[in-house]
This record gives sequence, C-alpha cells and structure tokens, in this order.
Amino acid sequence: MTQSGIRLARLIEHFGGELIGNPEHVIAGVATLRSASANEASFCHRGKYLEDLRQSRAGVVIVAPADRDGYAGNRIVADNPYLYFARVSTLLNPDPSPAIGVDPSARVHPSARIGVGVAIGPFCSIGAACHIDDGVVMRGHCAVGDEVTIGAGTRIDTHVSIYARSVVGARCVILSGAVIGADGFGFAPDGPRWVKIPQIGRVVVGNDVEIGANTTIDRGALDDTVIEEGVKLDNQVQIGHNCRIGAHTAIAGCVGIAGSTRLGQRCMIGGAAMIAGHLELADGVIVSGGTLISKSIREAGVYTGVYPFEPNKKWTRNAAALRHLEDMKDRLRALERRFPDSKDCP
Repeated sequence: MTQSGIRLARLIEHFGGELIGNPEHVIAGVATLRSASANEASFCHRGKYLEDLRQSRAGVVIVAPADRDGYAGNRIVADNPYLYFARVSTLLNPDPSPAIGVDPSARVHPSARIGVGVAIGPFCSIGAACHIDDGVVMRGHCAVGDEVTIGAGTRIDTHVSIYARSVVGARCVILSGAVIGADGFGFAPDGPRWVKIPQIGRVVVGNDVEIGANTTIDRGALDDTVIEEGVKLDNQVQIGHNCRIGAHTAIAGCVGIAGSTRLGQRCMIGGAAMIAGHLELADGVIVSGGTLISKSIREAGVYTGVYPFEPNKKWTRNAAALRHLEDMKDRLRALERRFPDSKDCP
C-alpha cells in the first residue's frame, strides 16, 4: 500500500481473485459504479446494474465470473464480489487511531484493571473491579458499571452505557447510545399495582459482536441474557431479558424481541419484525421485515406475515381458520371433482 493508495497487484496478493487489466494501477478509495473515478474501486453483483457496469469509469470493478466481460476496464473476478469489495473497503478505510491513555476528565476506579494500549476518552466513567483488556477503545461520555469485563480490541463509541457485571467479548463494536444490561421488564401484578421483580442476571456478549446505535439489551431476571459470537445487531434493536441470540445471527433495525426467546444460529431478522416472548427459532430461520412471529419455528426457512389487528377473540378465531386454509382449499377441490355440477349452483 502506498501513501496515496494501493496497487491492484497488492489487492490480489491480499485477497486473491483474477485480475484482468493493469496490475500497477493504483486505487485510493471506493465508490458506486455510477460515481467511481479512475482511482476508485467498485463492484457489481451478477445480473444487477449491468448497464451501470458498462458505463462505469471506476479504476477497477470487482465482478462475478459471469460478468467478467461486462466491463472494458480493469476488473477483478471473484466468486463473491460483495464480500471482496467489503474487504477492499476495510483495507482502504481503516479506523482512525485514537490517542492511547486515559483522558484527564475520565474517572477510573482505582480497583479497575486497564490493559495495554487502551484509549479511554473524555468524561468516561469506569466502575470498581472492572477489567478493560488490551487495545480497547472507548470514546467520550461512556458509563461502565462495576465488575464489567470488556475483551481485547473492542471499540465503544460515545454515550454507551454498560451496566454492572456485564461481559463484552473481544473485537466487538458498540455504537453510540447503546445500553447493555439495563433492567429487564419484569413486574408481578398486585391488584391495581405492579411489584418490580429484581433483575439479577447479566448480559454476556460473545466475541466479534456488533451492536448498533441506540440498541438495548436487557439483563436477565435470573439467568443471563446471551448474545453469542459473531452476532450483528442494527440500530434501535430491543432484546428482552433472558433472551439468547445464536452465533452469527443478523438482526436489522427496529426489531423487538420479547423476553426468554431463543434464536438459533445464522438467523436473519428483517427490519421492524416483532418476535413474541418464550419462543424458539431454529438455526437458519429468515424472518421478513415487518413480520410478527407469535409461535416457535422449528425448521429453517423464510417466514413472512402481517395480519391486521382486530378484537382479540375474533382475531384468534380468524387466525385459527387461516392456518387451515390450505386444507380447506384441497377439500373444496376434491368436492368439486366429485360433484362437478355444484359449481353452477347459485
């Protein structure tokens, strides 16, 4: 990598793929097919944006094997252009290196253990008996409660709150405004009043997890709320107490997951989906955006559904009938075959 960019030959050394064109050409940034210039890289999914591909002025375009001849300029042929582009963009856009050390305005409890190469920004607060591992970056105005553990290389943006006894793994990314370990929503009815149930569990976050801006993860009532390794949470996601989110699951923005629900590994939950409490979703389940999941899903697949609200008793009856609609259709067709003249009845 040069001071002003990277040669295409070096990209091939880093990430593989087949280069068609000039290996000495240098790129310094990334852009869309329409806006890219001669010193920028872009990409094209197979079968999409082919006209933009033909007209692009990018210095190099990452394409699938089927589109290798769709561009006249430099191109890198890769099986997964999107993934290849993500790696190129990461290489060309590294995170800025923060100033190592503790800002004078920060408050760090004397019993906290701070690792090597840690950066703690202005007005942060680190509680008693915390362990902040090597290379952690914490931007300004973060609040970390007592006995919190944060793994090596984790990056925490501004105004993040991590409640006491929470565990955050290594190489995580937590964006601004996220709240980890707040009280779960637990109340027992006492006549017209509510009695609060102490939430004495923790939040345990695995390695390589990303938590979006203003996302909230409630601590468990008794057991822990667990976010397994590699999970990606978008902005404004709500995860209730005692949930377990399986490894490498991705959840888009504005999703709400009620308490004590377990999501399997490698699930994908679309934006604004709602998942009721005390359910289980199998590995590999995909939930479309805006879908309401009200019962457990035992098999992998894509699930979609929005049903208009109405009085609960009527909704329950209609929903029960709707579940049997396919069976009723088959029975009706069987009757029509048996009594063909019935089709003409008034």
